[in-house]
Amino acid sequence: MRRRSPAVRPEPRPDGSTRLLALGGVVGPAAFVAAWAIGGARAVGYSPVEDAISRLAAVGAPTRPGMTAGFITFGVGVPLYGLALRRVLPGPAWAFAVATGLATLAVAALPLDAGVDEAHGVAAGLGYATLAGVPLSAAPYLQGRRATAAALAAGAATAGLLIATLGGGRHGLLQRSGLAATDVWIAVTAAKLAVRARLESPGG
Repeated sequence: MRRRSPAVRPEPRPDGSTRLLALGGVVGPAAFVAAWAIGGARAVGYSPVEDAISRLAAVGAPTRPGMTAGFITFGVGVPLYGLALRRVLPGPAWAFAVATGLATLAVAALPLDAGVDEAHGVAAGLGYATLAGVPLSAAPYLQGRRATAAALAAGAATAGLLIATLGGGRHGLLQRSGLAATDVWIAVTAAKLAVRARLESPGG
């Protein structure tokens, strides 16, 4: 059966807004990963292997401003990428991208140790599930075995590793690995979309 659309292939005459929206998929994940990597390395008494990322944004944590900024940047950037994806790829992948961004903003608005830990957990769970859904729902519409395989691998890794965090041990390491799998996939596809949109746009 012929696939319906190539991987994040720009529309025939994309305008500059497509490229700018796509860049949200680069900036958002990059800021998020940088926030937990730097914050986790600097926080006293914090273990990136055992402790959850959200601990860095808990009420009273010295790393709260930086980690919250990372959450917000991801929460804004990835939905923008989703809007760019909507223009060039059929299917619900764009909606999953928007949903995971909104869930991340909810995580930032419901920090740990603020008396809303249960709501925080719900928001985080939704964020995890919708993040894995981005590449998994994009895969059927991608052109080429490598693109499809990469999307399926990223989504499966994110889902599997984040489910594994429920076991308790090495929660931080499993969480970071799971999130990073799809964060990297989003950043790579976003960069490719931005470049192609620039090259194929009039005057690009």
